Amino acid sequence: MRWTLKPKPNSEIVSKLASQLGIEIPIASLLVQRGIETFEEAKKFFRPSLEDLHDPFLMKDMDKAIERIEQAIEQEENIMVFGDYDVDGTTSVALVSSYLKTFYPNVVSYIPDRYAEGYGVSYMGINFAADNDISLIIALDCGIKAIEKVAYAAEKNIDFIICDHHRPGTEIPKAVAVLDPKREDCDYPYKELCGCGVGFKLLQAWTIKKNIPIDILFPYLDLVATAIGADIVPITGENRILAYHGLHVINVAPRPGFKAIIAQIKKQTLTITDVVFILAPRINAAGRMKHGLHAVNLLVEDDMEVAKQYASEIEAYNSERREADKGITVEALQQVEDLDEKERFTTVVYQEDWHKGVIGIVASRLIETYYRPTLVFTKSGDKLAASARSVKGFDVYNALEACTEHIEQFGGHMYAAGLTLAESQYDAFKLKFEEVVSGSIENYMLTPEISIDAEIKLADINPKFHRILKQFEPHGPGNMSPIFLSTNLKDTGYGKCVGGDDLHLKCAVKQGKTKSQIGAIGFNLGAKKELIINSQSFDAVYSIDENEWNGNVSLQLKLKDIKA
Repeated sequence: MRWTLKPKPNSEIVSKLASQLGIEIPIASLLVQRGIETFEEAKKFFRPSLEDLHDPFLMKDMDKAIERIEQAIEQEENIMVFGDYDVDGTTSVALVSSYLKTFYPNVVSYIPDRYAEGYGVSYMGINFAADNDISLIIALDCGIKAIEKVAYAAEKNIDFIICDHHRPGTEIPKAVAVLDPKREDCDYPYKELCGCGVGFKLLQAWTIKKNIPIDILFPYLDLVATAIGADIVPITGENRILAYHGLHVINVAPRPGFKAIIAQIKKQTLTITDVVFILAPRINAAGRMKHGLHAVNLLVEDDMEVAKQYASEIEAYNSERREADKGITVEALQQVEDLDEKERFTTVVYQEDWHKGVIGIVASRLIETYYRPTLVFTKSGDKLAASARSVKGFDVYNALEACTEHIEQFGGHMYAAGLTLAESQYDAFKLKFEEVVSGSIENYMLTPEISIDAEIKLADINPKFHRILKQFEPHGPGNMSPIFLSTNLKDTGYGKCVGGDDLHLKCAVKQGKTKSQIGAIGFNLGAKKELIINSQSFDAVYSIDENEWNGNVSLQLKLKDIKA
């Protein structure tokens, strides 16, 4: 692990903010690091308000999108709400379709089959629309590169409204409206919305045009928060406002589908981390193992008993997904070892029978082991399909763009992408991808980094400090959970390895001559026990959380790494 301490912010600004807010210097320092320098900015950070959302009509084509939906309703057209099969796509479809259905009945949801249709807008979906007299398709979380498909739909007198957040190519589809804050010709002030976020802006624009209070959209924010967490978009600006209020809905008045999942896992209060690791995988599992429409059905179901039935089916898909993911990861790791490719700058593996639904998860697992840009391929029809994942600081989307001579289709973000290519191109692509990455990646990017917010004393950690820290939530890119460094620590003598295979490290630490101590747990740090025995001094990087044991709650350090 590479430890990187963030630069100390301007001490005058920190002192002034600490005085204005009546908080300690370490907390004020964390705020200034996050770009919060005034009382007003701190108020907006700690109390995110829906009133601070941007005007949706600042997004290019928003007026055209609203006009086209109005026309469809006036003329009693059939509308298809189309979305991708992942969490962002299925929550988007649930959001837009269920809201439209509250006042207009002619709405149908459509999720493409991951295996028969693949990612994004599909010819099968357009043909289904044509066969069912559907004349307007609202595409969510996809469509920004569907040039030919939108043209094909136009030949069948079907219009498109595209709500996407992926990077556009050189050409924009000739749809009625293309909502995408990443369009170069779009001046929308916040660029980091997820697909469901863009869908929400469409609904917000509708409520403004129709003079409906925005409160009517509040119950739908649980869907938006889930998509924000699952899609790993920055939790800054509008995303922070939407995630903050959406989490409140999940915890206070969850829709039956979420309530049924939460009942299975028996957890009281969900954080954004729980959304990422508990809700999102289960919603994703439907599209990975069966069909994404199962997830939409769960998310829009009003009857609690039916929702419980859907949730138990999805739990079974998730168990199936875990088994597939585990087995394929073992095979993929073995393949890297057998090919003796440990000196490469990339990891590219392929097996034709790997389950397409879990190759993205497997790519993430391989990065945990080898830490370099990774692609996992499988057979998909007569093509090869892959999921790409990247390491901190390296743009895998740009790397794929440099390999387009070998690729048929690709799309995604800086850290995650998907692509298809002809089987005959696999070897040439693999060589080219290695060449592009090795020629552009910086060596330091190949070692995992722990980015440390500040060095603090253990004495700084008290209930008030932690109470304010908790208000920094929800965490995510752009507002990660604060990581601290403390030096010259000593174990109080009871440090031990715990868990199967002694995988984890548990201890209690003190600093200097003080007698006070604090518990610490280091997951996967069991091998570092030697560094803390016999009263050796060590440095630690950690976050702070609560440990509940026998009804007692105490603060503890969640160790990320330790060094002698």
